[in-house]
Amino acid sequence: MTAPDRQTASDFIRDIINDDIRTGKYGGRVHTRFPPEPNGYLHIGHAKSICLNFGIAAECRGLCNLRFDDTNPAKEEDEYVRSIIEDVRWLGFDWQDRLFYASDYFEPMYDCAVQLIRAGKAYVDDLSADDIREYRGTLTRPGRDSPHRNRSVEENLDLFTRMRQGEFEDGSRVLRAKVDMASPNLNMRDPVMYRILHARHHRSGDNWCLYPMYDWAHGLEDSIEGITHSICTLEFEDHRPLYDWFLDQLGVYHPQQVEFARLNLSYTVMSKRKLLELVEQGQVTAWDDPRLPTISGLRRRGYTPEAIRDFCDRIGVAKTDSTIDIALLEHCIREDLNKRAPRFMAVLNPLRVVIDNYPHDRTEQLEAVNNPEDPAAGTREVPFSRVLYIERDDFREEPPPKFFRLAPGREVRLRYAYIIKCVGVTRDNHTGEVTELHCTYDPATRGGNTPDGRRVKGTIHWVSADHAVPAEVRLFDRLFTVEDPGVDDFRKSLNPGSLRVVTGYLEPGLAGAAPGIRVQFERLGYFCVDSKDWAPERPVFNRTVALRDSWARIEKQLP
Repeated sequence: MTAPDRQTASDFIRDIINDDIRTGKYGGRVHTRFPPEPNGYLHIGHAKSICLNFGIAAECRGLCNLRFDDTNPAKEEDEYVRSIIEDVRWLGFDWQDRLFYASDYFEPMYDCAVQLIRAGKAYVDDLSADDIREYRGTLTRPGRDSPHRNRSVEENLDLFTRMRQGEFEDGSRVLRAKVDMASPNLNMRDPVMYRILHARHHRSGDNWCLYPMYDWAHGLEDSIEGITHSICTLEFEDHRPLYDWFLDQLGVYHPQQVEFARLNLSYTVMSKRKLLELVEQGQVTAWDDPRLPTISGLRRRGYTPEAIRDFCDRIGVAKTDSTIDIALLEHCIREDLNKRAPRFMAVLNPLRVVIDNYPHDRTEQLEAVNNPEDPAAGTREVPFSRVLYIERDDFREEPPPKFFRLAPGREVRLRYAYIIKCVGVTRDNHTGEVTELHCTYDPATRGGNTPDGRRVKGTIHWVSADHAVPAEVRLFDRLFTVEDPGVDDFRKSLNPGSLRVVTGYLEPGLAGAAPGIRVQFERLGYFCVDSKDWAPERPVFNRTVALRDSWARIEKQLP
């Protein structure tokens, strides 16, 4: 289990746990769990819960389990289990030998249900799902007793046994807890504990056709594993009385459920159902599409576990829902990669430059800094020759005010190289588009020297055309065009420009870059070699994030 990267600020959950340790509740133990349902890939919201549960356990020298809530075989797959295990490990956390599944407890859960039936606290109901919903009532109208609520213990035991044996069709019967149909809390109005579902389970196969509901399984799993603090998101707050009721009626070990606000992030959706729709409808390529907020998508895009843990630490833990600006997440990865990512030059929208007074047959190696934030990173050699590529945006025939890059008759400094001056322009005969620049260079200005003291304001990057490595570069933007795409039909606000693919020309030092390597393309942003579509003969780079950092500017303005 990995401890937090830095000192974590206090919050109401940590205050509760620290008080429990002080008073000796649970014998001073702290034992948490992260309980995902394997019905999709984890996203950044789950990362918050992972960091919270594993982080608190590490801080308190306690334990944290990884437990799969695999109670719905119709939606769960081994693929999701494998992806979740990979994601939690990648984030830096270890559950040691405490990997559990709800399906591990199907037999004791069943026995506990029989215990409640014998105690007159549970009954088999023949009402349909629609009828159960109607009988339950509303917030202003109390529920009504099912006509099957007062079946005898013997009849309920017989029917429940036959439900397990597979005698009845899906949806024909359920087991319900006998609580209070007049309760102001709708969750307490005889909730369903078991439903019939003839579906093959990814672990237990066809052994069961009777599956527990989450509210019934959740507390029992926590109790069996000796969990001390069952940390849940805020939507389960109204379910806590039922959590307590089940454990009290059974007379078993009783953990404490504590709720916190889930993570909402601007310009994205955090619902696994909506993410699954995007995948199934082909709006994205897969669960690990770098435009998605899934942990696997963020990893493929170039995010680091350190940046995600830092983000989760910064947003803290609250009791009320709020939406976090995605700019903060982008700031965290910039701040992390700024310290560690080596710099390279790359041109993504090339314009050919010919240096007329540079020898045709000459190539020289220029010294470039690998990372100015890390003196230990050293330097590298970059080839320079007569023909270069620069960014097309770094040239204007009619430059606007305060444009300090290249223009006819103007000088600009080439990064790590020489000062050049534009002396001519070549155009396409049909379109009139500029296809090539002709420049001269000043040999005395190598490496930034200006012996005559003249001032050149603009510095641009470049690559040698003879040595450049062509690469596919994927430029990702936000997947949605509005801050809260969940308000209306989220598909209507999909960003048609969320992915743009270009051919870039890179320094030769990036030839054969391995999957997952993260770099900064100077002046363009941070990029990562794609881990899925990579090929040695043609690397694929994903843009992790651009260099512009709005959140850093916001932080500077804060009191």
